[in-house]
Amino acid sequence: MTITTLPGNIAALLDEYKKAIDELIRVIKPLDDIRLAVVVDHETTDPDCKSIQTVLTHVVRSGYGYTVYIENALGHNKTRPERVTLSSANEYIDQLNAVFEYCLNFFRNNPNLAIEEMDNSKKINVDWGQQYDIEQLMEHAIVHILRHRRQIENFIKRQDDQRLSNVSV
Repeated sequence: MTITTLPGNIAALLDEYKKAIDELIRVIKPLDDIRLAVVVDHETTDPDCKSIQTVLTHVVRSGYGYTVYIENALGHNKTRPERVTLSSANEYIDQLNAVFEYCLNFFRNNPNLAIEEMDNSKKINVDWGQQYDIEQLMEHAIVHILRHRRQIENFIKRQDDQRLSNVSV
C-alpha cells in the first residue's frame, strides 16, 4: 500500500506501519483458536505476554493508544478503547486493520500536521515515562508491531517444538 494523499514524511510512516501490520497478519492468519489462546510463557509476570492472544490484545489496544496520544496532544479528549480479548485470528486481523484505518483517518483529517518537534515541552508524554514527537511516536508504533510479531513467531516455534516433543515420546 502506498499512501500518496498525504505529505511524504507522513505517508512514509503510514506505509511502514501498514507493512508491519500486514507482516503480523501473515504470521497469525493460519493460527487456530487453540494455538491463539494456549499459554506459552508460564514464567512471565507480564499478563500481556503469556499467549499469542494476550500479545495481540495488547498490540491492538496499544495501536489505538498511539493515535489517541496524538489526538489528545492536539487538545482532543479521546479515550483509548478498553482491552478486549478476542477468540480468533480473524477477529484480531479485523482489529489490526481497524487500528490502521483509525490512524490513517486521523492523518487524513490532519494532513498539515507538523510531526517533528524539537521543543521537549511540546512533546507527547506517554504513560511509560517517555516523551515523543509525533514522528517518534509513530516510529515507536511501527517497532512495537515488529517486536511483538517476532515474539509471536517465537511463541509459534515453541508450540511447534512442544508438539514435536510430545509426538516423539
